[in-house]
Amino acid sequence: MTVTDNPFLTGNYGPVPQEYTTTDLSVDGVIPPELRGRYLRIGPNPFVTPTGPYHWFTGDGMVHGVELANGSAAWYRNRWVRTDDIARAQGESPVGGPLPPMYDTSNTHVIGHAGRILTFTEGSMPYELSPTLDTLRRTDFGGPLPTGFTAHPKVDPVTGELLAFAYWFAEPYLTYHVIDATGKLQRSESITLPRSVMMHDFAITREHVLFFDLPVVFDLEVQPFPFRWDDDHVARVGVMPRSGGDTDTRWFEIEPCYVFHPMNAFDDGDTVVVDVPRHPTMFKQSRTGPNDGGVPTLDRWTIDLSAGKIREDRLDERGQEFPRVNETRLGSRHRFGYAVGLPNTRDAFDGATYFKHDLVAGVTQEHDFGPGRTPGEFVFVPGEAPTSEDDGWLMGYVYDASVERSDLVILDAHEFTAAPVASVHLPVRVPYGFHGSWIPDPQ
Repeated sequence: MTVTDNPFLTGNYGPVPQEYTTTDLSVDGVIPPELRGRYLRIGPNPFVTPTGPYHWFTGDGMVHGVELANGSAAWYRNRWVRTDDIARAQGESPVGGPLPPMYDTSNTHVIGHAGRILTFTEGSMPYELSPTLDTLRRTDFGGPLPTGFTAHPKVDPVTGELLAFAYWFAEPYLTYHVIDATGKLQRSESITLPRSVMMHDFAITREHVLFFDLPVVFDLEVQPFPFRWDDDHVARVGVMPRSGGDTDTRWFEIEPCYVFHPMNAFDDGDTVVVDVPRHPTMFKQSRTGPNDGGVPTLDRWTIDLSAGKIREDRLDERGQEFPRVNETRLGSRHRFGYAVGLPNTRDAFDGATYFKHDLVAGVTQEHDFGPGRTPGEFVFVPGEAPTSEDDGWLMGYVYDASVERSDLVILDAHEFTAAPVASVHLPVRVPYGFHGSWIPDPQ
């Protein structure tokens, strides 16, 4: 029987049924002419309507992209990532490349690195796309990647390296990877964990890597998504020197919680600071998606390496997720952070507001997109000659329920509460999804 009561298959969570290519998109406002490149975002979009149990994280991946150039929006495209099953269902030959270690999907993140466009889902192999979103191949960066790859690698803004990890269901449960600025795997380091956990993301600083060993554990008896909350699993943050390895990693216990996405982390003398949306639990109440019902608050964890202690502070009580910073600050001290505001409801993971946190002044601004208009994750694009950390643009998809379509909305990050500088009208809606990137044209 077709699932009809799953909140992640209805409304704007529901999949769009086909691929589109549309050119000469209409625009309200003025697109900054310095924006030359592509905004891409990926998310679940089941190719075949699921029957039986369904979890939001397992849907087939679809990339939605808009190309900007010369102050105009040249095109919108949406394309399923051609995993082997999707390729065959479309009557196409599989693209090939290193075989996935267990399952084959790519629905969580899309980035640019070393001149390539790459898509990710944890535990799977990365896929490479063309500039027009055609799937080219699977890749392992020269490998091997025996346990797949994270959905959240970090591009170091200083070195150009791609820092990453993979978690797995058998030992080693965690492996740290370093891909150099040319896109070649240079280092893999096994990290000891007591058991397999769902480690969705991690954080980096200039000197350290932070791993989150939290109480969402692997359990094959749990379906359709084999992870569950375990009250007996101790929540910890691991701090490893970037030049070190397993034996150099120090672990710090924290109050039980779950973190999908850290905002950013940085070194401050003998301390390491990381800001995170903190969920009280995850997959303890729900089996359909990340909707346990607890509000994910913005917290700061300050890890004193000399004293061997960690302090947990609340920065903002309001529900929020999908945090981003100006990624030229990734791994360094940040003043500003951005996040999507979330409602305190168990049947939704979409919100109506967008936050800009000034973590130095201790104030937060809210952008209101208007009635029935719901934002997803936005990304920060620095200006051409920035004079401050928030000198640049924020862009992301906003769903308009009144017309059942979405817009690519561009905000001036410095004038955060002002009306958008531009809204690109898309021919279809973009379902609520996960993560994306601005991929500028080569200079």
